[in-house]
Amino acid sequence: MKSKFKKILDPLFHFFLTIGFDARHVYRVRHLNKFRTQYNQFKKLGGVITRSYPVLSDYDTQAGSASGHYFHQDLLIASFIHNKNPIRHIDVGSRIDGLIAHVASFRRIDVMDVRELSNTGHQNISFIKADLMDKDSAQNNLTDSISCLHAIEHFGLGRYGDPIDPKGHLKGFNNIVRMLKPEGYLYISFPIGKANEVYFNAHRVFHPKDIFTWAEDKGVLDLERFDYVDDVGNLHQNVDLEKTEIDVVYGCGIYTFKKSKLIQPFEGRLAP
Repeated sequence: MKSKFKKILDPLFHFFLTIGFDARHVYRVRHLNKFRTQYNQFKKLGGVITRSYPVLSDYDTQAGSASGHYFHQDLLIASFIHNKNPIRHIDVGSRIDGLIAHVASFRRIDVMDVRELSNTGHQNISFIKADLMDKDSAQNNLTDSISCLHAIEHFGLGRYGDPIDPKGHLKGFNNIVRMLKPEGYLYISFPIGKANEVYFNAHRVFHPKDIFTWAEDKGVLDLERFDYVDDVGNLHQNVDLEKTEIDVVYGCGIYTFKKSKLIQPFEGRLAP
């Protein structure tokens, strides 16, 4: 019964999260009486309380969070990078305390972002400030491995100090592809849903197959693998995108592409 109740509540909580409200905070107020009981019990047993600091969210939680977009994508792609062991890996805009930390635990990683990054204190992480919507920031055939997780959907919306550009995600994507050497691997993820949408200035949501229209040079990329996280936060691995209906409102598509060895480097041709 509890499991059935959870299946109903989880999507509802997730919906509220997408509009910036965590409904679970209201739900957790039910634990207030338990907190008071334990507070008084602690004092009766001789405990000295210097401050009251109610934390009501942990009474019925699991040992940790092992679901959601970032948990699954960061761990999955870090494992792919480990297994491929590229000569050089560059990341564009992914989470520092997620994918970057995972990868830096076993190899060097170069991080590119439109924002500044303070010195992390870890020698495996190097940083380059760059606006990847600008083709001058992207050198042809720079690396044999590149990632961009949960970042491309923000390009051109101004949220992170980047210039406003409705085509920002397209320019960024094609510049990233230019940086990749022939036969190199691109790992990219972003929010997916039933249709293309722009939630200004937070992010974009894309239909799962929309990415196949982004490349300026058709045939430059081959999809090696597709994984996705559903609305509840569960990971679906190695899914056939052609044969499977991806029924999500706000999921996360995780794509592994290999660059064709026959495609010549191109210059950006998107209209300003």
